Amino acid sequence: MTKKAFVSGCFDLLHSGHVEFFQAAARYGDLYVALGSDRTVFELKGRPPVNTEQERLFMVQSVAAVKQAVISRGSGMLDFVAELQEVRPDYFIVNEDGNTPDKQKLCAELGIEHVVLKRDPHDGLSARSTTALRSLVNIPYRIDVAGGWLDQPFVSRHYPGAVITLGIEPTIEFNERSGMATSTRRKAVELWGPRLPVEDPAKLAKILFCYDNPPGTQEISGAQDSIGLMMPGVNYAYFEGAYWPSRIESMNDEQTLQFMEQAFYLVPLGPRQYDYHVLEDTHIDEAGARALSVATDDCWQAIKERDLAGFGQAVRRSYDAQIAMFPNMVSPVMEELIEKFRNEALGWKVSGAGGGGYLILVADHPIENALRIVSRRRLD
Repeated sequence: MTKKAFVSGCFDLLHSGHVEFFQAAARYGDLYVALGSDRTVFELKGRPPVNTEQERLFMVQSVAAVKQAVISRGSGMLDFVAELQEVRPDYFIVNEDGNTPDKQKLCAELGIEHVVLKRDPHDGLSARSTTALRSLVNIPYRIDVAGGWLDQPFVSRHYPGAVITLGIEPTIEFNERSGMATSTRRKAVELWGPRLPVEDPAKLAKILFCYDNPPGTQEISGAQDSIGLMMPGVNYAYFEGAYWPSRIESMNDEQTLQFMEQAFYLVPLGPRQYDYHVLEDTHIDEAGARALSVATDDCWQAIKERDLAGFGQAVRRSYDAQIAMFPNMVSPVMEELIEKFRNEALGWKVSGAGGGGYLILVADHPIENALRIVSRRRLD
């Protein structure tokens, strides 16, 4: 009996990378494709697809490697569950950026082999991605490296401290609610369109922060998001009980940016749920804020010295200080994943406010199936 292979995804702006993925997956058996509905794309990406679900269905079904394509009836990251149960494939196949613990667990429960493929272009062709084909790719993302929450006065009034952010190029299209400042990034697009204006990055950061938090805003988005998105390189923003930092230090030298790129490995967790409430059950006090501040300063010093072991340890201490004050940042799934990498990584944290997104690992060797980032350079 011919084996069956199953893949899922949006497959908007169909390109050679998609076709290569279909061809690689079809080597495992007859290929069934579940496409995210227009509603699901909007939920995950914060924007409608360029091509409607019926257009995408027609194009994917027309690819020779595909036996059958359908629109998934569900929603969210596991919108394809009903179709998966109906097809009962032998293999469920994902790319590295689609490899999440929930999918692995689902496959284990259904007795389906979970296969992770690398994003390799077809021989003789350049790598392609939907992100690279969209006009919004020039707006950067950011990683909150250490100290997150100290940009909020309700934390830094207990003890001042810094938040370290790294501007990164949009080589990955991060999902909404993934802790990569996607909501603030959308505000930047509203302001300036697909490209940032040629202006002082610190000035742009302050403009974006004000636009993101107009008068009457109940929950103020931390300034680290605007700073991390607008300012290239690695930035140390020091907060003393106010929404805007009292000072910002930056590093943009090539050796430091390469150090950051080589240190980080991102493991997808899936977006945080809509009913996620990180501000419940908090334990914010002077001791906790001080521990977070000290860990962040140690992290900054390790970056200056390009000390990978010290950097990993400081990132881990920053994370421990965060979850001591905000225990809802971490879920049982994240704890299991951290335990899996405990002896393999030098340090770890969760992206943004946690609850989903990415487990960000610091390691001195490649982490299997993890994503890599590209630091954003300053244009002199």
